[in-house]
Amino acid sequence: MRILVVQESDWVERGPHQNHHLMERLSERGHTIKVIDFEIAWREKRSDALMSKRIVLEGVRKASRGEVTVIRPAFARLPLLDYVSLIFSHRKEISKQIAEFKPDVIVGFGILNTAIAISLARKAGIPIVYYIIDELFRLVRERTFQPMAKIIETYNMRRADRVVSINDALREYTIRMGADRDSALTIRAGVDKSAFNLSDSETKAMRRSLGANDEDILMLFMGWLYVFSGVKEVADELNSSNQFPNIKLLILGKGDLWGYLESATKEHAGEKRIILVGWKSFKEVPKYILASDVCLLPALQTDIMMNIVPIKMYEYLAAGKPVIATRLPGLLREFGQGNGVVYVNDPRDVLEAVAKLAREGSARDLGAKARRFVEGNDWQKVVTDFEDCLEGVITCQRNSGNNRWTAEEPQNPV
Repeated sequence: MRILVVQESDWVERGPHQNHHLMERLSERGHTIKVIDFEIAWREKRSDALMSKRIVLEGVRKASRGEVTVIRPAFARLPLLDYVSLIFSHRKEISKQIAEFKPDVIVGFGILNTAIAISLARKAGIPIVYYIIDELFRLVRERTFQPMAKIIETYNMRRADRVVSINDALREYTIRMGADRDSALTIRAGVDKSAFNLSDSETKAMRRSLGANDEDILMLFMGWLYVFSGVKEVADELNSSNQFPNIKLLILGKGDLWGYLESATKEHAGEKRIILVGWKSFKEVPKYILASDVCLLPALQTDIMMNIVPIKMYEYLAAGKPVIATRLPGLLREFGQGNGVVYVNDPRDVLEAVAKLAREGSARDLGAKARRFVEGNDWQKVVTDFEDCLEGVITCQRNSGNNRWTAEEPQNPV
């Protein structure tokens, strides 16, 4: 298959997420993948150029041995105009790839460029799959634009040939947003259990390199440090309390809270309770997880977090680590009770929950339950399910001879 992916996030700097795993592993199976992405964090990078240049990156890999080609169309480096310019430059690039690359299927992960892809795919007779890992409209930086983003996202749900979600709570969200129930399916995140294979001596050496001894309880948070991630609240509680002297927080990632956490770490440098590592390659991540005693997802209970299940949850569980997580509906529906996840009502409750695990000595038992729970989430099966989904929409398209859209379709929103 020739697969064209469109998204409005940075393929190179962000992740790896579900999209990276799926596409790179499909590449390993012989499929050809091109990704059209967007430098979403351009505001954080200094540049005197008001207009970025179109770039093409060959052989990009983040999660496996597979490779994809990343194409980043030009855009205006100005607030609001970045979205406006995206509409024109991404339309031009998608048209170019349809004409030259001739994709068998298009997979959309964004809002604006997925709407553009749908309109162009309809004319070209190419099926399109909409893959949902977040409630996308809530992630739009400018809140005043979120209602419009929701309208466009709803349009995409209704017009895509298939709508795939990463968990059941998000699938129900897509149906409420207009996706056809029969065309909406769930394909969960995968795990590579073979990656979590450090020896005890290697794990201890890793802990020592991080400044943690055998008596310390090492909590791990990894991922993008959104303001709603709950990490600030956990760090503040750790720095302000003397009740948990042996608990330390290891942070693997970058993002909005990085500067704040750097300042907090310097202020309490003598205590050495917060360990900032920054980004590491995907291959290095397992050793940090294995060196930890417990993993965290302490997100604030915001609308953005209600239904999502980050892929790192599966990686935590596959490593056999108990997870302390905020009591979010999506997590409860996905993992239930007694499967290695301990729920708290607020990020400030994390330290007490970790201390309780230590007092009861139940972390090892919870870790074993966690690993058993994700036994069926092997990446090979997940990729096969997605591959079957793509081949199914391609076959349906070819057999029907035309698109499933009808003359009653409303005017495209983009």
